[in-house]
Amino acid sequence: MKILCKPENDAEALAVMALLDSEEIPYAAESYHDTAYDGLFQTQFGWGVIRVADDVYDSMESLYLSWKDAFRDDPA
Repeated sequence: MKILCKPENDAEALAVMALLDSEEIPYAAESYHDTAYDGLFQTQFGWGVIRVADDVYDSMESLYLSWKDAFRDDPA
């Protein structure tokens, strides 16, 4: 499996997982949150990672980047 993205927060992670669910793409989401340290690792290393299978990585990366670009502010 390859890392598709490293979400910045819970909201982005949930949105990416919903996007993958809507495309019926299996994925593995690994959060760096640890209750023993009250989320300390997330503040240092980010939310975690979302991985997809190698054979769908290229198409899902394209879909993810298109989705991400749709939420960027237009500088014009």
